[in-house]
This record gives sequence, C-alpha cells and structure tokens, in this order.
Amino acid sequence: MTPRQVARRLRQLLHLDDPPPRLALALAVGVFIGCTPLWGLQTVLSVVVALVFGLNRAATVLGAWLNLPWVAPFVYGLAIKVGSAMVPDPTGVREAWLAYLLEHPAAVSWRDVVSLLEEVSLPLLAGTTVVGAAAAAVTYAVALRVIAGRRRAVARPARRRDAA
Repeated sequence: MTPRQVARRLRQLLHLDDPPPRLALALAVGVFIGCTPLWGLQTVLSVVVALVFGLNRAATVLGAWLNLPWVAPFVYGLAIKVGSAMVPDPTGVREAWLAYLLEHPAAVSWRDVVSLLEEVSLPLLAGTTVVGAAAAAVTYAVALRVIAGRRRAVARPARRRDAA
C-alpha cells in the first residue's frame, strides 16, 4: 500500500457511520494487531477480533494495515529491543545471534532461522505487546480527536444552512 492509498483509506474512515469513540477504538485495536509478529494473519485476525467484539471491521483492518513493510522493520526492531530488556538473556546467545544475522544476512540457513526464532520469539512477543499497546493508545487518542473534530467541522456548515 502506498502512502497515497493509506491517506485515501484514512479519509474514508472519516465517513463511516460509527460514533468517533468506536471508530477510534476499532482503529487502535487494528494497530495493536498490526504490531504482532503474525505476518500474513493480521488481516484475518483483525476481522475475527472485530466480529467477536462488535467493532467496525473496516477500521480494524485499516489499523492492522498501517504497519506497512517500510515501517515494520522499525516496529519489530524496537519490539526486540523492548522485549530483550524485559526478557533476560544471561548467556548472551540471543545477542550473538542478532549480531551474526546483521553482519552476515546471506549466510543464514533455515536451520539458523529456526534457532534464531527459538531465541527471539519470547522477547519479540513481549516487545510487540508493549509497542503495540503504546501504538494503540496513541492511535486511539489521535484518531478520536481527528474524527470528532472532522465531524464537528462538517456539522457546523450544515447547522448554518438549516438555520438560514
């Protein structure tokens, strides 16, 4: 999805019928899901969560889609840093694996990937939970303000026309 497509989808979000707090919540839940390391399942997970909790499906999926491929390395890099601070690595194996991966990305085999995932999965899960929760909280606050403000701005001219 290009930045122009993201902007168009966000503008479309402003025209959905749900009240601003519900739209902001759905978008924030989607952003949280988008921060999870479940690539390929985030859209399906967003739809399922939206159905289970009665959220707007379009807003939830849009939130999950905001973690775009050019943003994801920063999100997951931060998540690994945060998760590594939360989950100790007394032997230093995880740090060694990550350093090796960064220095020799082409030399990594599938066996290495499995070993690396064993070392990184728990810190990644912990980190994406924290980063996702923070991103969702910020998304909720910003989205609520923008959506409510936009709706008030659109309602003002309509009230003036009705009064005239």
